[in-house]
Amino acid sequence: MDFTYPDEVVQVRRVAREFAENEIRPHVMEWDEAQTFPREILLKLGELGFLGILIPPEYDGAGLGYLGYVAIIEELSRVDGSVGISVAAHNSLCTGHIFAFGTEEQRRRFVVPLAKGDKLGAWSLTEPEAGSDAGGTQTTARLDGNHWVLNGQKTFTTHGTYGDVCVAMAVTDKSAGHHGISAFIVEKGTPGFTAGKKENKLGLRASDTSTVVFDDCRIPKENLLGQPGHGFIDALVVLDGGRISIAAMALGMAQGAFEASLQYSQQRKQFGRTISAFQGIQFKLADMAVEIDCARLLTHRAAWMKDQGMKTTLQSSMAKLHASEVAVRVANECVQIHGGYGYIKDYPAEKFYRDVKLCTIGEGTSEIQRLVIARELLKTSGDI
Repeated sequence: MDFTYPDEVVQVRRVAREFAENEIRPHVMEWDEAQTFPREILLKLGELGFLGILIPPEYDGAGLGYLGYVAIIEELSRVDGSVGISVAAHNSLCTGHIFAFGTEEQRRRFVVPLAKGDKLGAWSLTEPEAGSDAGGTQTTARLDGNHWVLNGQKTFTTHGTYGDVCVAMAVTDKSAGHHGISAFIVEKGTPGFTAGKKENKLGLRASDTSTVVFDDCRIPKENLLGQPGHGFIDALVVLDGGRISIAAMALGMAQGAFEASLQYSQQRKQFGRTISAFQGIQFKLADMAVEIDCARLLTHRAAWMKDQGMKTTLQSSMAKLHASEVAVRVANECVQIHGGYGYIKDYPAEKFYRDVKLCTIGEGTSEIQRLVIARELLKTSGDI
């Protein structure tokens, strides 16, 4: 087994860390307090090639693969999960879906500007009555001549307000259940396509999350993405990669919380010595470090397998489940180590505590991950 990373991954991690420290860290709390979406930061990340990480150079992407992708998401999220989730949603969901299942014309028309960072991507699956049960989608699309007409509403769409290109799932054949859902590409400015309520969130407050509304929204027939009725099936494939990015995001925030805890414990004094001298604190730090490393190995294994073209449904869910729950535990201990200061905004502990919880919910809750993992295990054993 080889645990060394390719030089390009080491290099891109360094670039991502330097960018996060210099361009993001000075503004983290300002953006969080004001719920400011830092569009200018996304433009700079586009110039670095970070908005086309997984896309081959022939489509103006960086072509770094999932190991490089995970390294970037980790480093950005280590400083601010809001930026991490924006880069993740743009890359693995919107851009990744079009690249994986789009026609050559769709790749040239949409993937190229998305990969260059000229346009920002959104991906809409969840609805008010279709969360974990995404197959319960109620948004509809009917063919009317050379156009599809979409009607419905999506919730919790990252970049719902600012996105230039949105991939949305809608029912095209109600009688076919999961096999009657198709995917569509909708461009900002299309009549009948509007952003709705901007969500006022517990954490990740600098990322843009809103509803999107389709009201007799007419899009060209050629904006159907993939085969009719394959939208939900294709979305599950997209989520295999997306869950790796959520694991990387959780991993980055857990690392940030751990580093904040380590630094604080070596500065804070009680009873005449730094609190890092107390075994109670040492044990907390040791457990945090071990759990983060376990999550990192699971996440990097899934990324490596993805780069090899292997199926990662089981490994992606394992990584996402474990990393997200580790991040919650680490952030909780971060607050505890900081004591009263962990509860105020002068220190980063409370923000990590708020931000990490989303990782156990987005792109499939922990409960859904356990169902996916169990299904894959039982399928292997022949019991399902």
